[in-house]
Amino acid sequence: MPVPLSILDLATIAPGGSAADTFAASVDLARHAERWGYTRYWFAEHHNMPSIASSATSVLIGHIAGATSTIRVGAGGVMLPNHSPLVIAEQFGTLASLYPGRIDLGLGRAPGGDPNVMVALRRDRASAERFPQDVVELQALLGDPAPHQLVRAIPGEGTRVPLIILGSSLFGAKLAAALGLPYSFASHFAPAALEDAVRAYRREYRPSEDHPEPYVIAAMNVFAADTDAAAQAVFEDTLRQRVIGLVRPGASVSPQDADALLASPAGQQVRQMLRHSAVGTPEKVRARVAEFAQHADADELIIATSAAPAQRLRSYELLARAWELTG
Repeated sequence: MPVPLSILDLATIAPGGSAADTFAASVDLARHAERWGYTRYWFAEHHNMPSIASSATSVLIGHIAGATSTIRVGAGGVMLPNHSPLVIAEQFGTLASLYPGRIDLGLGRAPGGDPNVMVALRRDRASAERFPQDVVELQALLGDPAPHQLVRAIPGEGTRVPLIILGSSLFGAKLAAALGLPYSFASHFAPAALEDAVRAYRREYRPSEDHPEPYVIAAMNVFAADTDAAAQAVFEDTLRQRVIGLVRPGASVSPQDADALLASPAGQQVRQMLRHSAVGTPEKVRARVAEFAQHADADELIIATSAAPAQRLRSYELLARAWELTG
């Protein structure tokens, strides 16, 4: 049986568009994804990025959960060093109370932005070092209160919101294994350590009450279209936008300069970052996604697609059909 598929919405603001446009497109995609049979719909926390609108992650999750009825909605993830565990427990406890059985809380330790963001968030590099302790504290706040507990998350306590550790290295894999939590690897943009991390996670996994078996979610990019040429065109455009954002963030770049950047070492770096991508017709995409699921030893795949709303919607529709999702 094919592994479940989920969606990672990058909440991209199109050139000339607005955050409101992005959110409307997300609602539309989430409603379709629910009907098509996708398992989850996740957003990632980013800050100080003009082209990404998912900074207030918990607010956006609530918006999408309210616009749908059955699909799981969550964070992939919340960058926990940016927040106190109590605040996140209260936010996601509130979401779980509003939408019981549908909220996920993926946790990462990156800042979700540049060093200026850490200053603006009143954080420092030491915040990331506390990540394991903060995860344990958050887990306790979402569990049953202990006798004489002085600080309680209300709402939050007793909700047992499912936690997932996110990562792109062995650190997250080993932490998830030690805590007996599911693990999600960011192979859609940081693929280098995928195989080693998954092996370490499965080898060192300690069963927990909620998760007696290890569970791996691996991310990949999919660009499906009715023809190979159309899919490749969307993929190449995504590559151009990524390399422009890497080399000349916020700049206006001519098509000729964009092509030159794509052929540069920075362009090759971006291609390597996106090497776990399925591009083409539904038949080709299905084969590539199945190959990646086996390669990643994944129990579930979460799919990212950077494209204009109509192209993105079509890509997810074709993938759902090719994968024979129920819905």
